[in-house]
Amino acid sequence: MLRRYLVPPLVTCLCFLIGCKNKIETATPTVENITESVYASGRVKSRNQYSVFATVSSTLEEILVREGEQVKAGQPIARLKNNTAKLANDNAKIALRYAQLSENKEKLHEQRIAVQLAKEKLLTDSLLMVRQDNLRKQNIGSQVEWEQRKLAYESSAAAHHSASIRYHELERQLKLAANQAQISYEVATQQLGDFTVTSKINGKVYSWLKEQGELVNPQTAVAVIGDEKDFILELDIDESDIGLVASGQQVVVSLSSHPNEVWNATVSKIYPILNERTKLFTMEAEFTTTPPSLYPNLTAEANIIIRSKKNVLLIPRSYLINDSMVLLKSGEQRKVRTGLRDYRKVEIEEGLSANDEIVKPIK
Repeated sequence: MLRRYLVPPLVTCLCFLIGCKNKIETATPTVENITESVYASGRVKSRNQYSVFATVSSTLEEILVREGEQVKAGQPIARLKNNTAKLANDNAKIALRYAQLSENKEKLHEQRIAVQLAKEKLLTDSLLMVRQDNLRKQNIGSQVEWEQRKLAYESSAAAHHSASIRYHELERQLKLAANQAQISYEVATQQLGDFTVTSKINGKVYSWLKEQGELVNPQTAVAVIGDEKDFILELDIDESDIGLVASGQQVVVSLSSHPNEVWNATVSKIYPILNERTKLFTMEAEFTTTPPSLYPNLTAEANIIIRSKKNVLLIPRSYLINDSMVLLKSGEQRKVRTGLRDYRKVEIEEGLSANDEIVKPIK
């Protein structure tokens, strides 16, 4: 009895499968508009968005600006521990003060007096030598006395010259020391400034990647800053499609944060280098219609419009055989010339008319 009741369902299933296998799907070409596009995926970025790096290795001592707050270009946003740099700066400041010419005027004054005294002695010895020379012409005095006066004059002249050289050398050395101390102080001040992290732009702090007390270094970002209201798209495109993309092309964008809505953008920049790891090119696009609210790193999917045509003959892509043939309902295989295509349909430029009925090939 059990076997007798099982037979009819099996027969019914076999008949259904045979019927499905023999079912033929047909279609006729339609006249529609078509757009050919290239797929790209990526993310939303704040304009001028960048990762903030410390220039020295240290400990994050104090965060001065919270996430979401606005900052100005050059504004300090964090301070790093800087005990050694502070001491070096203080030492350079003391050295600068000691080396300044105003602090060494007594040394210059002392040497200037020595020059003046040497000059006065030179003048006296010069007068005495002239006097002795006049007496000699009158046959008064001895040759020895004249030679002594001459020797005294020459000695005074050499002493005055030497004193003048020492004065100018001292002045030069003091100026050099002052300049060196000034440079050392500026270097120490700059090194101290390296322990203050500042913003490069007017914008908003979107994220802190380090917490207070953590170690930071020049290789690890500490924060992310970007424009507050101006956003762009950063998209990745396959290397096989890069030759089709150009600046100014229209982009249709969908965002994960705004489902069931599309937004328009325009290609603004194409980075001319392939990422060797991902085998993708990177490009940027500017929004022409902007969503009401945007945040950095939102996921985006886009179609870059390459070409479009209106009122052309289209068939489903699944009806195309080897990209160049179609099967008519009469059983004839006909060669066709194709044009634009999207993910569903393909343009037929030659080989079919709107009245032809075609059969979907069995895969």
